[in-house]
Amino acid sequence: MPDELDRTDPEGAIAAAAKRCSNWGRWGADDVLGTLNFLTADKRVQGAGLVRRGVSFSLSQSFDMDGPQKGWRRRTNPVHTMLDTGTDAERGVQGFPHGIGGADDVIAMPLQASTQWDGLGHIFDHGNAWNGRRAGDVVTSDGDKVTGIQTAAAHIAGRGVLLDVGRAIGASLGTDGELPDGFAITPEHLEATIAAQGASARVGRGDLLCVRTGRLTRARRDIAEGRGWGDYAGGDSPGLSFTTADWLHGSEIAGIATDTWGFEVRPNEFDIAFQPLHQVAIPNMGLFLGEMWDLDALAADCAADGQWDFFLTAAPLPVTGAVGAPVNPIAVK
Repeated sequence: MPDELDRTDPEGAIAAAAKRCSNWGRWGADDVLGTLNFLTADKRVQGAGLVRRGVSFSLSQSFDMDGPQKGWRRRTNPVHTMLDTGTDAERGVQGFPHGIGGADDVIAMPLQASTQWDGLGHIFDHGNAWNGRRAGDVVTSDGDKVTGIQTAAAHIAGRGVLLDVGRAIGASLGTDGELPDGFAITPEHLEATIAAQGASARVGRGDLLCVRTGRLTRARRDIAEGRGWGDYAGGDSPGLSFTTADWLHGSEIAGIATDTWGFEVRPNEFDIAFQPLHQVAIPNMGLFLGEMWDLDALAADCAADGQWDFFLTAAPLPVTGAVGAPVNPIAVK
C-alpha cells in the first residue's frame, strides 16, 4: 500500500489497488458469492454463540415517503399505496362471503432507497464485473443474470462486529460521537477503534463488519430541528478512506456496512473521481457493501455492556436479477 495518495492520479491508484486486492479466480471461475465465501458454517455457529441476553436490534431505517432520497440518480423514496382498506371492508365492497374483509397494499421504490446491500453486479471497473466477467454479459436490461442479489439470500448470517468510529475517534475531535462530513476513516482509525473497544471488537475472516460514523445521528438531529434530511442521501459524508482497500482485503471480512449513503468518504480523496473505493471493493474484491444502516441503538448497547460482537442476520430481499436490495438486518446479543 502506498504511503500517500496522489490526488491527481485516481486512475493509477485505482488500478494499483485493484491489482493488489483482486480476488478474481480465488473461488473458481464460476463464483457468484465473492467474500461471502469467507462466511462459513463454522462462522455462523460462532455468531450464534454470541447470543447472551437475547436482546435484538433492527439495523434498518424506515421505508416510507419521508425518507432521505431527493431524486439523485433517479432514486426516490418508497411510495406505499393501499389496495384494500378497512373502509372497503366496512362497506362490504370487497366481494368476500360471510363478512370476512381484509387489507392489501403495494409499494413502489428503488431497491437502494433505504437500508440495503450492494450486490456484486452494482459496480464495474473498466467494463469488468466481479471475477473478471464482462459487465455486459452480467447485467443487461433483464437484470443481473449471474450475480443477482438472490444468490446471496441464504448466506449473510454470522458474527457481526461494530466499530463505533464516531464514538472512538469523534471524542478526540470534540464532535461527541460523530465524524464531520469529509472525514476519511483510515486503517489507523479502524485499528485505534478496535484497540479502544477491546477484544470483542477484533475483526477477522468471515466477519460482518458494521462501521458507525454518526452521520445518521446528525441527520436525525437536523430533522428534529426542522432542517430536514439535507444531503444525507447523495451529499458529503464521513466514510471509509480509499487507503482502507488493503485493510479490507487483508482482513478477509465477508461484508461491511455503514450508517452513510455511500460507504466511502465524500468528497473522496482524489481531484476527479467517483466512488473509487467501490470500484476496487465490488468488482475486484467481491466485497458486499451495506449502506444507510441504523447503528445507533446497537452502538449504545455495545458501549453499555462492553461487548462489540453479536449474531447478525442480514439477508437481502431476494429480488431475482437485482444489483442491490433492501434488508432489515437484525443484531442479537
